Amino acid sequence: MSNAIATMPTLADTLWRAEGQARWVRNAILILAGSALMAIAAKINVPMIPVPMTMQTFAVLVIAMAYGWRLAGATLLAYLAEGAIGLPVFASGSGLLYMAGPTGGYLVGFFVAAVTVGFLAERGWDRGPVATFAANTIGTFLIFVFGLAWLTYLFSLSGDKTLGDAFGAAVANGVTPFLIGAVTKIALASIVLPLAWKTFGKLR
Repeated sequence: MSNAIATMPTLADTLWRAEGQARWVRNAILILAGSALMAIAAKINVPMIPVPMTMQTFAVLVIAMAYGWRLAGATLLAYLAEGAIGLPVFASGSGLLYMAGPTGGYLVGFFVAAVTVGFLAERGWDRGPVATFAANTIGTFLIFVFGLAWLTYLFSLSGDKTLGDAFGAAVANGVTPFLIGAVTKIALASIVLPLAWKTFGKLR
């Protein structure tokens, strides 16, 4: 099956058709808008138990679904580059030193999730709630995998911790407190994208 048959138009392609140079301009605008959305989402704190919930993961999922894997990947790279040079786009702090800290794995996971979920969206996984929920769950899982791996490494640097102790500490600090928020954001994104297609799909 050819790539043209295997892939489907993204929501961004449906709402804003562009060819040639106009497409490059459109993509640049969408990348800037997406990275700005990531920065705004990082600053949003929704009261949750046991910890407040930021909306970054939700923004990653929505951008990936709406943009497709190439444009979503470029958007997340732009967002990470903005943070690396010191722009205040992360939840707290900026720069390479901050990115090497406890949140570093999650930031890498954002990029991997954006590419993966964007790829699935181009195969139609963003059209119905069940498939969208599955794609968003995969993306969120990848974010946690990279975050957990990096946290485990950081905890393992403590001389009194075995690898098992480090892994347990990483799960307790970097996964368990955020599970309720993660499920909430997966569900929310799984409502938003199919609803957007139902509303704007007729423009295809």
